[in-house]
Amino acid sequence: MTSWVGRTATEIAAAVREKRATPHEVVADHLARIERLDARVGAFRVVRAEAALAEADELAGRSDLTELPLAGVPVAVKDNLAVRGESNRNGSAATADTPADHDHPTVARLRAAGAVVVGLTNVPELCVFGTSEGVHGTARNPWDTSRTAGGSSGGSAAAVAAGMVPIALGNDGMGSLRIPAANCGIVGLKPGHGTIPAGIGHGDWFGMSENGPLATTIEDARLMFAVLSDTEAIRPSGNLVRKVALSVRSPLVGVSVGRPYANAAREAAELLAGAGHEVRPADPPYPYWLGTAALMHWTAGTAVDAEDLDPRRLARRTRVHAAVGRRFVAGVRTGERREQLRGRLEPFFAEHDVLLTPALARRGPAAAPWHERGWLRNVLVNTNYSPLTPPWNLTGWPAMAVPFGTLPSGAPAAVQLVGRPGSELELLELAGQLEELRPWRRTAPLD
Repeated sequence: MTSWVGRTATEIAAAVREKRATPHEVVADHLARIERLDARVGAFRVVRAEAALAEADELAGRSDLTELPLAGVPVAVKDNLAVRGESNRNGSAATADTPADHDHPTVARLRAAGAVVVGLTNVPELCVFGTSEGVHGTARNPWDTSRTAGGSSGGSAAAVAAGMVPIALGNDGMGSLRIPAANCGIVGLKPGHGTIPAGIGHGDWFGMSENGPLATTIEDARLMFAVLSDTEAIRPSGNLVRKVALSVRSPLVGVSVGRPYANAAREAAELLAGAGHEVRPADPPYPYWLGTAALMHWTAGTAVDAEDLDPRRLARRTRVHAAVGRRFVAGVRTGERREQLRGRLEPFFAEHDVLLTPALARRGPAAAPWHERGWLRNVLVNTNYSPLTPPWNLTGWPAMAVPFGTLPSGAPAAVQLVGRPGSELELLELAGQLEELRPWRRTAPLD
């Protein structure tokens, strides 16, 4: 009997459209894998086994099945986005256990395209931190289950990397797609502002948070991006030679980048240069105040999201994070610092098409009860291992994590590609060349 686990979303959808597989068969295969592996990985807060199979059967009767780009594809959804009929807990005991009466627009687009939601994935409380643990579970890296999957889309990334689903939906406010994608050896694309409907928390962290795809291949990421953005993911035409700037320097003063991640970026630069791109070392002119601006926006976003929640039911690190942020909310709302940062970096991107950096500074920390530990310890751990993602939320420009190379432990390393507004397809094209030149293992060896 054919198993559909391990197939790409593109392959699954083609098989369903061509009647070589039924949505029920595909979903059942993936639910069986979730049941077998998720006790070790902790990707899901809730698995919609019965509902997903019923939706798969309903999908099979759709008159437009042969036209659906994601026909029968199982998808996981981050637990801060509404899924009709399921509660949206946002990783917290302080949120209501009340079923949503509607789908978030991104979930609605996936379902309209033929995807079947198999479950909602674990996140840190209010999606604040770069590790995913809390009262609803701990998301672990399938490549090394002693390590965190990352955060805050950690459960979604772990589900994809473990082969429980071929694609998943996450979002990114300070790196929350790219960090877990880099940890788990998969592709994560944070689109530019306004490209995909946001609607995350209370105000999208002042417009910094974006929804985006997690996938094991560039082709699947491109397909999911097209569905989420309601566009055609047409490959760029014409001269594909890009001016690529390589930077292995941390944007944050006092934070260094470890050798394995820096080497991954340098090796990726050599491959792109060999493919004909114009690659040269160049550091963006990051301002000295970037670290404090990132901290102010990060904490202020949490303060706004926590406003209507009972603080007694929040973890201590979340309460402190929100309390610190309350003093910054008014200043952050003006957008002055974000505009200053864009103005400072725009000349750099007028000179270079794409910025290539390491995705992380070091491997993800242990899968531990970080939600029970102090606020400062959490902030320092997060900042020291993921300093390279926040600038691009502040600017609102597209950025993505791409698997590349390996760490000394044998787990995947990753690089980050950053582009100008509207360059998502160009980034995907460049990432696709890296995939072709240095293919990665798509899922972790859990079996």
